[in-house]
Amino acid sequence: MSAPGRAAKRAGTIVHQQFPLNTEPPRDALAESSITPIDAFYLRTHGPIPEIAPERYRLRVRGLVDQPLELSLADLEERFAEREVVATLQCAGNRRAGLIAVRDVPGEAPWGPGATGTAVWRGVALADVLAEALPRSGAEHVALVGADTSPEAEPPQRFAVSIPRRKALRHEVLLAWGMNGAPLEREHGGPLRVVVPGWIGARSVKWLERIELRSEPWDGWFQTTAYRLLPPDATPAPGRGIELGEVAINAEVLVPADGARVPAGRVEIRGYAFAGGERHVMRVDVSVDGGATWAQADLLENLGRWAWRLWRIGVDLAAGDHEVVARAWDSAGGTQPEHPATVWNPKGYVNSAWGRVRVTATA
Repeated sequence: MSAPGRAAKRAGTIVHQQFPLNTEPPRDALAESSITPIDAFYLRTHGPIPEIAPERYRLRVRGLVDQPLELSLADLEERFAEREVVATLQCAGNRRAGLIAVRDVPGEAPWGPGATGTAVWRGVALADVLAEALPRSGAEHVALVGADTSPEAEPPQRFAVSIPRRKALRHEVLLAWGMNGAPLEREHGGPLRVVVPGWIGARSVKWLERIELRSEPWDGWFQTTAYRLLPPDATPAPGRGIELGEVAINAEVLVPADGARVPAGRVEIRGYAFAGGERHVMRVDVSVDGGATWAQADLLENLGRWAWRLWRIGVDLAAGDHEVVARAWDSAGGTQPEHPATVWNPKGYVNSAWGRVRVTATA
């Protein structure tokens, strides 16, 4: 293991931590394209980034299986059908800064709206690998163990979580070695990571080293204590709170930036909306008067059920200050709460409140 080098990221990248390395792009970078460029894709790490030589890499499949496996990258490429999935990944702490503005969230990075991104992932279906291992009856959970050791955990341990077998067997869940047509970079989980579309980014384990089929969920810190939604007055403890899985519906304004000054008159507003799980974005509403009146935005390129929708709308802004807000609606009829105060929690997860920026139009 070695300490990470700086990833190649564009100017304006926000570095929340150097070690472990946690970065997000400037918000306008996410508005450029429905597929997020690699240099504008957020980084969330929990410890030193492993340095793994691809030619020596091995993936082990163990636990409740009749046929344990040990697979090289060449084995994965040669023995299983290659697949491609366009999917949005989103950190559970995305937009945490909005919650911190309500009440402090000690010890957690103040992520803005950039802890998310959409990529074309290439690899093989996790389901195909599991089928070759011959899971036994009672193997209801699939543990995913990374090669990285996290000092954040109590006690320090490998980053590892599990997902239900029913999700692991879905065709969209990949063991990915490619991102946007290029080999998966080390900082993004190379040589091999999991991609679990529709679920929080923490389930898409990077630097995947081991898969373990189990009768019960993984019992490590990141599964039992971290990445759980707590009541406002609670403190983290094993099994406490709601285990986070599917991403909640949310939308954010990307352009113009919060605090921007723009010429009065016609202004284009752009942003993203994303609905996790089996849901998809149906509509985005935008208001330039803090929610008193609304207009419907245009949804841009549809990249499939596992990807966000970028959106845009042209509005007329008179000279003065304006509060621009956005809310999304999903295919289940769900929408976002108005204020982040209603969803504040001690870890600062799942800020699904309206996207909100303040701009000044100048004559």
